[in-house]
Amino acid sequence: MELNQAKAIVTGGASGLGLASARAVVDAGGQAVLLDINDEAGAEAAASLGNDTRYIRTDVSDESAVKAAVTEAAEHMDGLTFAINCAGIVAPGRVLGREGPMASDYFARTIQGNLVGSFNIAKEAANIMQHN
Repeated sequence: MELNQAKAIVTGGASGLGLASARAVVDAGGQAVLLDINDEAGAEAAASLGNDTRYIRTDVSDESAVKAAVTEAAEHMDGLTFAINCAGIVAPGRVLGREGPMASDYFARTIQGNLVGSFNIAKEAANIMQHN
């Protein structure tokens, strides 16, 4: 893939590895849409990357939100050539900590974001890319 022709969605694109990945795409001449839940950082990151970048608030664990965001991103870039999954929830903890057992909902949120979120992005991106 030639990055100068890339039309990429980048989850977790407002910071860290996601932002670095989007920057690499844009610096090479491609386009990127940042998907994240941090509105302030997302808007700032998109502005810093220039006109070929856009931010769309997206909770990757929400299937309908992902479908809408991926569709919007593909329409904005007139296509989609790849997806970069960098969104993630860092949830350090122990099964049994000082305050007692870890709450199941804490663990479930981590799985929803890190595992289900990656699946949601992959399937919606693949659905659009199959028409490339």
